[in-house]
Amino acid sequence: MATPKKGRSASAQSKPGRSLALILIAIAALTGGMFASGHTKPRLGIDLAGGTSITLRAVSEPGQENAINKTNMDTAVEIMERRVNGLGVSESEVQTQGSRNIIVNIPKGTNSEEARDQVGTTAKLYFRPVLQREAAPGEAEPTPSGTSGGSASPSPSGSGKPKESATSGSPSPSASATTQGRAVTDSLKADATPSASGSPKASGSPSPSSTGNAASGALEKQYAALDCSDPKQRATAGKAAKNDQPTVACGQDGKVWSKFLLGPVDVDGTEIKKAQASLNTQGAGGWQVDMTFNSAGTKKFAATTAKLAQQATPQNEFAIVLDDEVVSHPFVQTTISGGNAQISGSFTQEEAKSLANMLSYGALPLTFEEDSVTTVTAALGGEQLEAGLIAGAIGLALVVIYLLVYYRGLSFIAILSLLVSAALTYTIMSLLGPTIGFALNLPAVCGAIVAIGITADSFIVYFERVRDEIREGRSLRPAVERAWPRARRTILVSDFVSFLAAAVLFIVTVGKVQGFAFTLGLTTLLDVVVVFLFTKPLLTLMARRPFFANGHKWSGLDPKSLGAQPPLRRTRRPAVPVDTKEA
Repeated sequence: MATPKKGRSASAQSKPGRSLALILIAIAALTGGMFASGHTKPRLGIDLAGGTSITLRAVSEPGQENAINKTNMDTAVEIMERRVNGLGVSESEVQTQGSRNIIVNIPKGTNSEEARDQVGTTAKLYFRPVLQREAAPGEAEPTPSGTSGGSASPSPSGSGKPKESATSGSPSPSASATTQGRAVTDSLKADATPSASGSPKASGSPSPSSTGNAASGALEKQYAALDCSDPKQRATAGKAAKNDQPTVACGQDGKVWSKFLLGPVDVDGTEIKKAQASLNTQGAGGWQVDMTFNSAGTKKFAATTAKLAQQATPQNEFAIVLDDEVVSHPFVQTTISGGNAQISGSFTQEEAKSLANMLSYGALPLTFEEDSVTTVTAALGGEQLEAGLIAGAIGLALVVIYLLVYYRGLSFIAILSLLVSAALTYTIMSLLGPTIGFALNLPAVCGAIVAIGITADSFIVYFERVRDEIREGRSLRPAVERAWPRARRTILVSDFVSFLAAAVLFIVTVGKVQGFAFTLGLTTLLDVVVVFLFTKPLLTLMARRPFFANGHKWSGLDPKSLGAQPPLRRTRRPAVPVDTKEA
C-alpha cells in the first residue's frame, strides 16, 4: 500500500498565478473606478488645500447645563452646515469634537471674518406671516408637505374636543393675481404704519408716508427680481432685514425652491418653551410637531393666528424662518390660543424630529465661544504637501537603497511589492474622498510615510526566514514553502499590533490625528493583502528561475555567502546484532 507523498501540498501556494491575477484585477478595477468617477486625486484637507478652521465651544446659561447634549449639538452642526453652504463654499466640514466643541473647516481660503460671523452666532429663529409665495423660475408650483408645509392647529384640550384634521399641504391659491397683488400691497402699507393698539387685524385706512411707499415699492421690486434657484441670491436674501420690517426669503419645498414675501416678525423663536415630534394617533395619523409657548409667545401667537385665519392662501400661512431661510410655512385654519400648537402634515419621523430640533434649538440658551481660528493659505498648504512628499520620497529611496545593498536580487520583489501597495493606497484614497468624505491632511501623509517602513518590515521578515532555511542546507523551493508559515505568523502578529494601535488612536482622538490613525490602519491592512497575494506568490515563481534557484551571488540567496551547512541527508541507522532467543 503506497503512502501519501509528504511535502508540498496542493494548496493555493502551489498555484501562485491565481493570487497574482486576483490582486492585479483588483488594482485594474479600482483604477477604472477612479477614472470613471472623475476623482483621480485624493481629496486634500484644509492644512494642505488652504482655508479656515474654526473651533467653537458650547456654553450654557446658569441652570441650563442640560441644554448641551447630543441632540442639540447635532442640530447646531446642521445649522452651521446651512450657514457655511450659504457662503457658497464647497467641501466644507462641520463636525463635533467631544461633547462641547464643534470644528468648522472651510477650505479654499474662504474669508475667515465672514465665516466667523456666520457660524459663531446663535441661531436666529422667527415666525413671520407670509404675504406672497412663488416657485423659482422654471420650477413647478410646489405642494408643501413635510417640513415645508402642513397645517397649524391648537393642541387637543382635556375635554376631548376633536383636533383639526391634518392636511398634506397648503391648498392652491384661490385669489386672482390682481386681488392677491392688491392684498400684498395693502399688507405692506399696514406693516409700514403699524397701529398703536396692537390689534391683530390691520386697518387698511391709514395712508402711509412717502417713505413707507418707497420702502414697500423697493421691497416688491426686490421680491420680483429674486431667483431662489441661484445659490448666490439665496445666500443674501433677507440678510439685512429688521425684525419690525417686511422682508424677502427663500425656502425649499422638497427639491423645489420658492421665494417668499414676509411680514414683520410676530413671534420670536426664544418664546418657544418646548418643541417635540410626536405620533398623531387621531385622525389621519402620521407625525406632527408639538409646540409650547411661554406667556409672551402665547399672546403673540394667538394674535397672529387670529389675523392669519381670516386670510386667503398663501396669506393664511406663517413662515418659520431660521437664519433668514424659510424651513416651514404651515397654514392656519383657526385661532390658536392657550400656548400649545401643533404643526401637522405629511411628515416623516426624521422630518418631524428635524423641525422640532430647529424650533427647540432656537429657544435654548445655548451659545458658542471661539476657542481658536486658524487660517492656512493655499501657498502654505502647498509647501506642506511638497515637504511631505519630499520626506516620503527620501524615506522610500533609503529603503530601496538598503534593499538593493543587502538583498540584491530579492530587492526586485520588494520594490514591486511596494509599488503595488502604493497603487492600492492611492486609488483607495482617491475613491474614499467622494465616498466617505476622507480628506488627506498632513498627519495622514505622515501615516502613509510610516507605512513604508511597516510594509518593508514584512518583506524583510519573510526574506530572513527563507535565508535561515537556506543556511540550514535546504534548496530554495522547499525553503520558500517552509519559511512561509513562520513568517506569516510573525507578519500577522506585527500588523495586528499596528492596526490595533491605529484603531485605538482613531477612537480616542479627534481632529487631524484621526487622519494619521486612519491612514496607518488602512496601509496596515493593505500590507497584509500585498504580502499574501503578491509578495509570497511572486517569490514562489521566482524560486523556479535558475537565477534564484541556483543561488547566484547577486540573487541575495547564495548559500555560500549565507554560510549554509551541507545539505541535509537521511542516513540509515547502523545495524545492531540481534540476540538469538532460545525457543
